[in-house]
Amino acid sequence: MWAMISSTPHTAVAAVDKTSWSYTVSVRSLCEFTAKRGDLDRRFTPSATALEGLKGQNTVVSRRGQDYETEIALEGTCGQLQVRGRADGYDPRRRCLEEIKTIRGHPDEIPENRRHLHWAQLQTYGALFCRTRHVSEIALALVYFDVESQTEVELREVFGAEQLDAELAQRCAHFTEWAEQEARHRATRDAALTKLAFPRAAFRDGQRGLAEAVYRATAKGRCLLAQAPTGIGKTIGTLFPLLRAMPGHGIDKLAYLTCKGTGRLAALETLDALRAGTTGQALRILAMVSKDQACEHPDKACHGAACTLARGFYDRLPAAREQAIAEGWLDADAQRRIALEHGICPYYLGQELLRWADVLVGDVHHLFDPNGQLWGLVQALDWKLAVLVDEAHNLVERARQMYSGELRASQMRAAAQIASAGIGASLVTLTRSTEDLAASAASPYAVLETAPDTFVQAMQDAAGALSAHFHRQPLAVGPLLDFHFELQRLLKLVEALSDHSLLEVQTRSSTSTGIESDGDVEPRGPDATLRVRNVAPACFLRQRFAALYSVTLFSATLAPPDFAIKMLGLPENTAWIDVPPAFPAEHLVVQVASEVSTRLADRDRSMTRMLDVMARQFDEHPGNYLAFFSSFDYLEKAAAALAARRPEIMQWRQDRRMSASARQAFLARFEPDGNGIGFAVLGGLFAEGVDLPGALLIGAFIATLGLPPVSAAQDAVQARVAKLFGAEHGYADLVPAMQKVVQAAGRVLRTPEDRGWLWLLDDRYHREDVVALLPSWWRLG
Repeated sequence: MWAMISSTPHTAVAAVDKTSWSYTVSVRSLCEFTAKRGDLDRRFTPSATALEGLKGQNTVVSRRGQDYETEIALEGTCGQLQVRGRADGYDPRRRCLEEIKTIRGHPDEIPENRRHLHWAQLQTYGALFCRTRHVSEIALALVYFDVESQTEVELREVFGAEQLDAELAQRCAHFTEWAEQEARHRATRDAALTKLAFPRAAFRDGQRGLAEAVYRATAKGRCLLAQAPTGIGKTIGTLFPLLRAMPGHGIDKLAYLTCKGTGRLAALETLDALRAGTTGQALRILAMVSKDQACEHPDKACHGAACTLARGFYDRLPAAREQAIAEGWLDADAQRRIALEHGICPYYLGQELLRWADVLVGDVHHLFDPNGQLWGLVQALDWKLAVLVDEAHNLVERARQMYSGELRASQMRAAAQIASAGIGASLVTLTRSTEDLAASAASPYAVLETAPDTFVQAMQDAAGALSAHFHRQPLAVGPLLDFHFELQRLLKLVEALSDHSLLEVQTRSSTSTGIESDGDVEPRGPDATLRVRNVAPACFLRQRFAALYSVTLFSATLAPPDFAIKMLGLPENTAWIDVPPAFPAEHLVVQVASEVSTRLADRDRSMTRMLDVMARQFDEHPGNYLAFFSSFDYLEKAAAALAARRPEIMQWRQDRRMSASARQAFLARFEPDGNGIGFAVLGGLFAEGVDLPGALLIGAFIATLGLPPVSAAQDAVQARVAKLFGAEHGYADLVPAMQKVVQAAGRVLRTPEDRGWLWLLDDRYHREDVVALLPSWWRLG
């Protein structure tokens, strides 16, 4: 196996055969490439969810006869193209092939160019069906099923087999030149990756073991949890072997996903170096950019009538796509430049380029969010996708956020004030229902077992009224539309409620709603919040991990592996590797201040002892240090006490709200010949993703165990996690706390040459359950 991963260049492979090629394309991809035309039309239309689509299709099928055929696999050759797909249903009594589209509303509200695409897909299925079944004529029916009214609208036409075959041939002819280019690109790409050389002189200690584990897991199509310390080069140690595995295992695409933006920058830099090592720079690299970052006109609807970059989008897309694919390096700047040169939207150009790139770099939400575009394409186009997740210790919390949502009564009230009378009434009813729900709770914070039917009905009525409003006002944007998105999101979470989430009702003082209004709807008591808090995202993610070809999650803090496996829904056969550090254990001196307690009740009594430890360490080994605390209040109290006691020790502090320039100024204080202490919050901006090698940082103080603050909400989370997984594992508190501690400690040693000091300022660091979660190579003194 390891011969496939070598730092020695291989001899050149034979040139790609210029006379023969083949290309397999799905019906959907063929039609989207050839039949989309006119304006981009992304005005808000309340579309059905994937689950609603499945239920809707099942409802339609249940209304057909017993001899009705479903999920009909179809395939056919058209020149050098192999076209394949799966038709929804065939009614033999009517000799009618059906394509079922689940929608909200009436088909007349579907944009014309989208209906044209639907017909193109159905006609292509019809051509393949006629070939397969040897029939000369067939009826084709577009069946639009409205999930709200549970009614069907059928658009039916009869076509001859020759007509359908001619239209298929025309579509294939339109696509053939592009398909040949793609087939040759794939062959060139795979040939280049087969001989890809490691771009460094040699592997670092631990890096080869990591790369081997990634390659083996990918070769077997398995998931891997890789815990690897700072300093071994995890980015290139995971990207290189996976790129080398792509040709031999038929992998279509590689996605490098991160939980924070700094990881994406490192990935793009590494991919730039790796791409330079391929013949003709054969890799297409695409940065996935969020709409918030890419949209040129956020105040306009995504439609030709409102935005010039949407007008004629599909007519100008082919030239922009051709240029982008030719360039191959498609970071955010390149996408914007190409899009504006052709007068189209940069964001939706990037969405189109997802189909044609080899390596995708972006945030984890693109794959794991309920509406993640990458996940949607994996499902629709049946990609063989291999995934790397950097900073994977954050994925549990990020996924929880993706499947959580909340709305305050004050937001509902403000939305009612700016809405028209018909909509406002339903929003007032929803507001009152939310306030009544909070008023009936036994305490200011309560967890409900289920949502009352009357409340769910109020949510559905309000969402329906808003849906109807935006049908009538399709170009509307602004706070009311934003509120509707949040309401739709929360409604879906309430409807999917189970043991994996808590339904919380909380009352508190009213705060800003983010929606300005002129009127007033008098609140009935403190502001009420309804929240769905996800505690275990496994039930949402399990299907996704199972559908991906391979996934490697890596971080310096993933232990214990069962935490990620159970919380995220990883397969039971997920592999685990714990890579040893790239430096001797003695390079990091780890001390526990047994005389210090940072428990809330002990902090004032322990403050002097804690400052003694910090001052003594600084006097004996002057240099730059980071000191981490559990909260800003504790941080500010300790920093003030040290300043009063030792004013000559320079210090700088993390603020509660820091701009990008303030963050840079904080980090700029760490100079090679500097002496001082930077005060920061554990788990915050400076506790991970900060690279201060050598003399820039020589030590850290961690004045907390990192446990979550005591609260009614935390008690509820712990109780629910205990119910799901058992209370003995510490999944709700101790495990994530220790991961934050180890992440913060990882700021000290950044290269194999670094040496430093780590002080754990709490007597609980000697507890067996705590020690068991710390790195095994730490030698506690």
